[in-house]
Amino acid sequence: MIDSYPLVRPWLFSLDPEEAHNVTLSNLDRAQRWGLLRCLIKQPAADPRHLCGITFPNPVGLAAGLDKDGKHIDALGSLGFGFLEIGTVTPNPQPGNPKPRMFRLPQAQAIINRMGFNNDGVDACVKRVRNSAYWQNGGIVGLNIGKNASTPIEDAANDYVTAMQAVYEVASYITVNISSPNTHNLRALQEEDMLRSLLGSLHLAREALSDKYGICKPLFLKIAPDLNQSDIKLIAELLLEFKIDAIIATNTTIARDAVKDLQFGEELGGLSGAPVRNASTEVVKSLHQHLGNAIPIIGVGGILSGKDALEKISVGASLVQIYSGLIYRGPNLIAECAAELKK
Repeated sequence: MIDSYPLVRPWLFSLDPEEAHNVTLSNLDRAQRWGLLRCLIKQPAADPRHLCGITFPNPVGLAAGLDKDGKHIDALGSLGFGFLEIGTVTPNPQPGNPKPRMFRLPQAQAIINRMGFNNDGVDACVKRVRNSAYWQNGGIVGLNIGKNASTPIEDAANDYVTAMQAVYEVASYITVNISSPNTHNLRALQEEDMLRSLLGSLHLAREALSDKYGICKPLFLKIAPDLNQSDIKLIAELLLEFKIDAIIATNTTIARDAVKDLQFGEELGGLSGAPVRNASTEVVKSLHQHLGNAIPIIGVGGILSGKDALEKISVGASLVQIYSGLIYRGPNLIAECAAELKK
């Protein structure tokens, strides 16, 4: 199957990054409606992975951030992902940060974004998930939740509980995002006292929701790559204490060493793509040393080839997620990663 993405990418890269993002998703929706995607995109072979009570058709998922509102679930589901993670969604709609807020750094195969949880609010997203054929046909859809920018950090737990209550019935799993650098003070929730309080609130809320719906939905935590070893050890201990089902490592980085001399390299926001690969892999490796097989790890960050995906698995991840790699490599990266992991 011919990979047409290298022919399209120069045109997309001539557009503003956020505009290119929206144009790409709109065209994917159109191609999906016309029944073209499964013909044009190489589909991964089945390679089921079982964890957290879920059977994932293959171990390659979509990371949160690409489809923040669940507007493109059916199109993205047709690309061959084993699972989709939608969001980050917040209790109330919010516009996010001022534009421009997304920057490409092609020399480094990287992206900097400071989107700021722009989304239509959790209720709108849940409605779209329900209406998607992918979800109705049993596709794995994780919902990634966060707090509104206007909510004081000391009240953050209320937002997370509200969002969890809203997504609980439709989510295959729920991811608690405390690691975006683009919401003021959000990463403070990774500190011991705040994290303990947040996880305690979510633990109690999930128990009540489990009783209400008769099912205990898996709860994941997404952390930053900019943590030291003592931070990682503490988080691992709290995961076990509060019975968190899995951890996603990692979000974007605030480090700039690899890109500081490039155009846009000093822009504020989270850096993703190739420069975050090593830091992300080290966090996965450290978590696995602390957790063993007690809690699964989902590896994400800098995966631009099948070998990059295999590296995450080799140091302890059970599944992987991709996002920035799609921008630079196109959708055939999904099948490439899946094939490497199946080997």
